[in-house]
Amino acid sequence: PKLGSAVAMIYDEQGQRPLYAKNADTVVPIASITKLMTAMVILDANLPLDEPISIEAEDRDRLKGSRSRMHNGMTLTRGELLKIALMASENRAAAALARTYTGGTQVALAMMNAKARELGMDSSRFIDPTGLRSENVSTAQDLVKMVMAAQNYELIHQYTTSSTHTVNVGGSRTMRFNNTNPLVRNASWEIGLS
Repeated sequence: PKLGSAVAMIYDEQGQRPLYAKNADTVVPIASITKLMTAMVILDANLPLDEPISIEAEDRDRLKGSRSRMHNGMTLTRGELLKIALMASENRAAAALARTYTGGTQVALAMMNAKARELGMDSSRFIDPTGLRSENVSTAQDLVKMVMAAQNYELIHQYTTSSTHTVNVGGSRTMRFNNTNPLVRNASWEIGLS
């Protein structure tokens, strides 16, 4: 295929082999796909998904100043934050999930890196839970391992393939979040993970 990407891999899950690889062992920043690892670690910890969590000032992106519709004091359940982080790539949701991990963000990051080693992702490193920092790095080969592992989590499948999610943000006020991947709204595609 003619791809403009510097790094790419098409992987046959059933045959357990790459069909196409382009610089698949090159270490590069991985951006928001980081949130898959954040989600796996949160789910592995068996933290209560119905626990309310409030967005705090420290959840704000001070590095790139990315926009967020979530404001300080907004309270959602851990499960809602997980869904919004995965489907809408909401950075404040991912930051709040790591901040409220048992032991805090630094412990969550240590667990993310331990999970990467467990999965054989030897060229990967996580230093923030959102993917905003360019020091969050991996290879296409390692990301295949992460995606394969993430598919074993029913909630990750469900949340990443939801096209929208509406949350109550106080009284009768609601806020709707949309999936950042338009393919999930295309009925002719069978998306297992986004």
